[in-house]
Amino acid sequence: MATVMIDLKRLGDVKAPAGFAERVLAQAGMADSYAVFETVLGPVYVAWNRLGVSAAMRSKSAAEFEEWFRKDVGRELLRVEAPAAVAAKIEDQLRGKRRLQFDLRGLTPFSQAVLQKTLEIPRGQVRPYGWIAREIGHPAAVRAVGTALANNPIPYFIPCHRVVRSDGVIGNYGGGGPEAKRNILTLEGVQLKRLETLARSGLRYEGVKSTKIFCFPTCYHGRHAREENFVFFHDEAEARAAGYRPCKDCRPAVA
Repeated sequence: MATVMIDLKRLGDVKAPAGFAERVLAQAGMADSYAVFETVLGPVYVAWNRLGVSAAMRSKSAAEFEEWFRKDVGRELLRVEAPAAVAAKIEDQLRGKRRLQFDLRGLTPFSQAVLQKTLEIPRGQVRPYGWIAREIGHPAAVRAVGTALANNPIPYFIPCHRVVRSDGVIGNYGGGGPEAKRNILTLEGVQLKRLETLARSGLRYEGVKSTKIFCFPTCYHGRHAREENFVFFHDEAEARAAGYRPCKDCRPAVA
């Protein structure tokens, strides 16, 4: 019987291939893969694991993205070539077709609820922070909703850019500031000038005379109505007093 002798000293000098440790961690669910994807928004760094997309950012460099991820998410990263299947899902998501899954494990249940509700806002529409607070059962937590959205680790794909201030003003945006928010909303078809004109006038809802339904100004319900068929309201009480009921799709108020 042959005896195999192993030189432990020499074995200790053998170096593992580059990225080996990260790949092992990724297989164990302790590290995420990432790549940079060319999108309609420009280059976006995206991290994902077997549970779904875990982070997204428009960074100056891979090093900046890695540093932010390790600090805020707390896992290692392994850079890979951008898989075609993931790229296709990302493009679909940005066009309004929901195909991505998300890994929100590191967030509080409240923040997860905020982001899951934000996912329900259709492309080309906006909702106020108060709408999300009411929809998730915490109507008084408007400020906390804003904080959760400001710390959204997956902007663009979880569309916090579709959430505006309760007075109708566009507001800030953690994915690149107000100008980036305006650019993305315009790309999605939001009529910002109309929205801002209504906000300056203190008008929060639009009603359609033919249906006696009132909505948020970007709701699809009034998309095909002529301008002369619209009536605008400052608040819910004014709309109800005029005989209008809330839209069942955008839910501007409790039915």
